[in-house]
Amino acid sequence: MNKSQKIAQCFSPAAFIHDTEENYQEIEKLIREEEIGGLTFFHSRHSAAANFEKRAEVLDVSGTFEKLIGLINRYQSISKIPLLISIDGEYGLAMRIEKTPQYPFAITLGALKEDAEKWVEEVGYRMGMDMKRSGIHLNLAPCADVNTNPNNPVIGYRSFGNQAEQVAKLSFAAYSGMKKAGIGACLKHFPGHGDTAVDSHLGLPILNKTKAQLEAEELLPFQYGIDRGVEMIMVGHLAVPALTGGKEIPASISRELITNLLKGEMGFTGLVISDALNMKAVAKHFPEPGMLEWEAFHAGNDILCFSDHVREGIQKISENASDEEVDTVYEKVMDLKKRLGVLEIQPIEVPTFDWESHSKLQSQLAEKYVSVISGKLDLEGIQLLRAAGKLGYQEFFTPTASTFSKQLGLDTTTISEAEKVILAVFVPSHKPLNQFGMDLETLAEIQRLAQSKPCILVHFGNPLALKYLGNLENVEAVICAYQGFEEVQQVVVKTLQGL
Repeated sequence: MNKSQKIAQCFSPAAFIHDTEENYQEIEKLIREEEIGGLTFFHSRHSAAANFEKRAEVLDVSGTFEKLIGLINRYQSISKIPLLISIDGEYGLAMRIEKTPQYPFAITLGALKEDAEKWVEEVGYRMGMDMKRSGIHLNLAPCADVNTNPNNPVIGYRSFGNQAEQVAKLSFAAYSGMKKAGIGACLKHFPGHGDTAVDSHLGLPILNKTKAQLEAEELLPFQYGIDRGVEMIMVGHLAVPALTGGKEIPASISRELITNLLKGEMGFTGLVISDALNMKAVAKHFPEPGMLEWEAFHAGNDILCFSDHVREGIQKISENASDEEVDTVYEKVMDLKKRLGVLEIQPIEVPTFDWESHSKLQSQLAEKYVSVISGKLDLEGIQLLRAAGKLGYQEFFTPTASTFSKQLGLDTTTISEAEKVILAVFVPSHKPLNQFGMDLETLAEIQRLAQSKPCILVHFGNPLALKYLGNLENVEAVICAYQGFEEVQQVVVKTLQGL
């Protein structure tokens, strides 16, 4: 193979499931002419960096999963060297593909009360098996970011928590589960995106901490993984001046950070993958096509994800990199392909999912994370009021009556006569924008009710959204359910019934 063909194996541009035939042919052209090494699949162009719940509101699409399988088979059939197929599925295929199994968010798994590492590994394994059966070799997950900034616009629910030790153990457990399923995984976003206030899809976050502070927090989960043999790490687009000689340069293109710190001081010998190279934090600084790709390669990235300038990138790297550098990276990528079984590729059928087994797992997990996080439940009192018709119920942000309300069997019209009220809040979004999707008028109504009579607040959503629901001391108890899954709603019903 010549130098350019070897370099092409580093590239994993974006492929969109819902796209035009013209764009599908553009990808085929990249495979045939540039001989790229892989593809990273996204749902559609306008949602590549969006969260699933946002997309669900604006897109009317069908057959996403079947389309994905068809495209994987189509693209693999024309590639000389089988393609490494990646997806960014932090909570399973469902992060990108409708009607596929969705698993709890990392913040939810971080709330598991017992055997957390065992259960998180099981979730990683199940996600991995879903992906492996779908022709995917690499999941660009889990996050090893320590979410110490509650206003973080881009991490939040994607992190296992705000304690570095816990994040280290659970991110490694998730990684291990995926590896056990026979797919690749990576810890991200090195050197740690948890204490940032800027969304790197839009601008460059700057983390002003000393190296000692970073080692105690941000870097700890990555070092924990490296010490236990993690084979892949994704580098984020954030500047950490303490690690780059005072320069505000994105980590993803910093040689000091990737080659000197990660590979040198921290002893990482695996593959480094860049975060999406189309993200504004880096892309806007390189108007000349191909220069960003060269800078990312030179910094020490082995796989270049979501490059918008593949052809020019290959050319620039070919002009600037030595044969030895190219050979080293090429061998690492080919070794990864061998380990993940990429080279023994076969056409795949659309797999079916064991929804019954998935539902059972969801119930088992919910029993371990649904928690009374504030106050105390008077279960006997609840039953007495219920029997006397004095227990009221109201739910918020649901278009139709929830499973929870049906199973509770309480009439929402009895609030004025009720002596105690259960308030169920189904938080619309897991991202902090616009109070997690909750309008101010409804929030004011919830707070009014909480002050007017004894209430039990049931929070189906991201716990970081609780701060918008007023002073929690105004309510008798807060049950945090973390997610709105049907199985979770059933577990909360049992909790209220004292079962």
